[in-house]
Amino acid sequence: MKIHGIIGILVLVASEIFMFKGVEPFVTWFYDFAWWSYILIIDSIIYYLSTPKEGKDQKKTPIQQKLKGNSLLCNRRREFILLMAWSVCFWLIYEAANLVLKNWHYINLPANTWVRWVGYFIAFATVLPAVFETTELLETAGIFKNNRVKRIKVTKNVHILFYILGLTFLITPLIFPDYCFALIWGCFVFLLEPVNYMWGGRSLLRDWENGTFRKFYLLLLGGLICGALWELWNYWASAKWVYTVPFVGKLKIFEMPLLGYIGFPPFAVECYVMYNFVSLFRYNRTWEKDSTDKAPGKKVNWLVSLITVIGLILFYILMFYLIDKNTVLSYR
Repeated sequence: MKIHGIIGILVLVASEIFMFKGVEPFVTWFYDFAWWSYILIIDSIIYYLSTPKEGKDQKKTPIQQKLKGNSLLCNRRREFILLMAWSVCFWLIYEAANLVLKNWHYINLPANTWVRWVGYFIAFATVLPAVFETTELLETAGIFKNNRVKRIKVTKNVHILFYILGLTFLITPLIFPDYCFALIWGCFVFLLEPVNYMWGGRSLLRDWENGTFRKFYLLLLGGLICGALWELWNYWASAKWVYTVPFVGKLKIFEMPLLGYIGFPPFAVECYVMYNFVSLFRYNRTWEKDSTDKAPGKKVNWLVSLITVIGLILFYILMFYLIDKNTVLSYR
């Protein structure tokens, strides 16, 4: 195992012990300790699994000598940093929707504003790394390796259907939040996937056209795994979220209503589609190991990068303020 994986295991075990013993900062910040430990551990496992193995008496061929393990933290650190920044942005989009939906609230957050806002960033920055690292682990392990499906032809009518569904999934929860709140967890798949396809980005529609649903299935499974861990670690934390979901809030596993777990798999797909859309403006470079060398020598204009950074920071500040005013129920 790489050293960061070992560190992740030690921190996860220590944070569990100290949290149950009531020792700060592990009581208040347990969620952050747990998720960043998980990311370190999974990344280290991915590096190990992707490293070619040889038998006791087998000599490496010239090709094997060139092959090395590959993971986000070991080989794609720049992409990992970008994942963190966009992770906060993407999750804040759902926080903006929750200002209308009011499906979850936060309790027992730190009373100091700046400490709390740093906590928002650290926590929300784990979403994309957690989902994508889990998905890459499943892919590296060979899950759904031989998956094939019947090919389709992606036509203009398919795109129109996707746009109609996407607008429906986006608008109806905001108009009828008590009845259509669940649809928000799929709207961007339908709105952005046709754009990714038409502009030559990574596309699940193109995968379908090529006769495979492997990435789609990996994301669904990865989202379900992350969802279970989100709820497990949130349940034991002191600073946490609670749900106020209409109609289905009585039967729960941890804090999440049982039917709510259905939303985690499509959420992972949505994260993937949204990030592929952003990557269109980076010459289709994404977090995946086979795309980081695309468009060699081409860089995003520095002015565009600067405007993007400023825009993200202003969006963070605005949403952190609105979360404090509307979504936080109690401080400690």
